[in-house]
Amino acid sequence: MKYNFYLNGLIKNALQSMALILFMAAILASVGYLIAGLTGVLWALGAGAVFMAFGNRVPPKLALRMYNARRLEVHDSPELHELTAEIARHAGLPRVPDLYYIPSRVMNAFTVGSRDNAAIAFTDGILRNLEWDETAAIIAHEISHVRRNDLWIMGLADTLSRFTGVLSNVGIIMLLFYLPFMMVSGGFVPFPVILILLFAPTLSVLLQLALSRTREFDADLGAVKLTCDPGALARALKRIEEYPVKLGDVLVTPGRKVPAPSMLRTHPHTEKRLEKLAAMAVEGERPSFCAAAERLFPDHYAMVTRKPRWRVSGLWH
Repeated sequence: MKYNFYLNGLIKNALQSMALILFMAAILASVGYLIAGLTGVLWALGAGAVFMAFGNRVPPKLALRMYNARRLEVHDSPELHELTAEIARHAGLPRVPDLYYIPSRVMNAFTVGSRDNAAIAFTDGILRNLEWDETAAIIAHEISHVRRNDLWIMGLADTLSRFTGVLSNVGIIMLLFYLPFMMVSGGFVPFPVILILLFAPTLSVLLQLALSRTREFDADLGAVKLTCDPGALARALKRIEEYPVKLGDVLVTPGRKVPAPSMLRTHPHTEKRLEKLAAMAVEGERPSFCAAAERLFPDHYAMVTRKPRWRVSGLWH
């Protein structure tokens, strides 16, 4: 890949991510100020500081339990472990991510954890339907998330968004409680204050979703940097997008075909990702780990025949 193209994309995405996080923090601080003045701002900033200190301490396996995931040992799929290890070393990760298997026909893969304890989860559908180079591209995409600390960034954004919603609800409840007293005493609440309390959570969520899309584009860029093969990632995305869906599933649960953790719940339109991949110029040979032509699915795993459905956890898989 041309260095200038990669560097420009990296800088652009980093600046966009920084701006979005700052806007979300400003919204949270504004709501905190409306409720409790400078004390509210300190409480809001304190919540972000607590997450920065302890947000990545939750073991990935706790999150993966909601998907009924089980760990893929080396003997289950030596090739998949070797492929992941080579890409992780190529990316300079301090530790190779653990691998997990989700018994679901939905085609998806996602990452949880941090650089020091990352885990990549693959569904049955994605392991059965992708070729070697396509799987390598997906792994490189997920490892790029780990390499760029996207999980931590999106976790921070999720905390800011949720806390903004909580504070806004507190402010609205306080406003409703004191409104009769204000009417009796002739006081009033400035209209901009009401607007901020009502729309701050929505604006924060929209910024969070925009941040997620930015990080996904950045992970695509990182994946191509690792594999020197934008075509493989494009084919993988097409397979996932075009995976057969029954009419009944679309009518009953539209838009619920892809399970994803709340931290990485929004992706850009596939068409836009494919356009960016098509525009990437690649220089140099593909790494050796992309050259094989075998499949990576564990032979001793039975095919999943159960249809995806809603779970008690609220997830669709």
